[in-house]
Amino acid sequence: MSNLTGKVAVVTGGNSGIGYASAESLKAAGAQVIITGRSAEKVAEAAEALQVEGIVADVSQLSAIDHLVEQVEAGYGKVDILFVNAGIFAPAPIGQISEEMFDHQMGINFKGAVFTIEKFLPLLNDGASVINLSSVNAYTGMPNTAVYAASKAALNAYTRTAATELAPRQIRVNAVNPGPVATPIFSKTGMPDEQLNGFATAMQNRVPLKRFGQPKDIANLVVFLASDDASFITGGEYNIDGGINVNPLLAAN
Repeated sequence: MSNLTGKVAVVTGGNSGIGYASAESLKAAGAQVIITGRSAEKVAEAAEALQVEGIVADVSQLSAIDHLVEQVEAGYGKVDILFVNAGIFAPAPIGQISEEMFDHQMGINFKGAVFTIEKFLPLLNDGASVINLSSVNAYTGMPNTAVYAASKAALNAYTRTAATELAPRQIRVNAVNPGPVATPIFSKTGMPDEQLNGFATAMQNRVPLKRFGQPKDIANLVVFLASDDASFITGGEYNIDGGINVNPLLAAN
């Protein structure tokens, strides 16, 4: 396992799913971990279970990010690992996309991610690792995901530019593109259980490995990218999707 002893890690959206699993794995590798989330109750529960610090912050609100940065600086001074994980998924077909839905998804998935990095930048140590949670949906053209996919494609473009500009400080910036992963993000869409189950079955059948990923699968990659083992890796996008993106014809069978 990668050694993160002495490192300080911040995980946005760390109270469930991929964020929770990554916080758990980062701590197991030796890091001091701070998780954030929008729900005070869920952040408190997760922080207690993980035995890490939890801070309530809604990344769609720049003032909340400012307050988060202030708290982290007061408690820890500097940050070595920033996992920009907070995000939402709200499916809608083209022709039924509302301005509110567009602003909400873009506000968290892209604007929130960009300004999380912008505002944490003064706290990042030289040689720090920034990891952005994106999605293979940035490339798949999956129906009903136009805005979600666009938010993740924008985040990947930002990742590449940020990696170039921050290289003089040896700050590495990479994106992780999961495929379908068993997390609560789908249940938060408001879709009825029957529709969710049908969606899950259809998605699983399209994955060449014929299973959903688990949050721990993504967490393992996050820990690697956060560590000195990945010291020559920046500006990269890493698909972790059971093969759905690299072999869509096989996945469709």
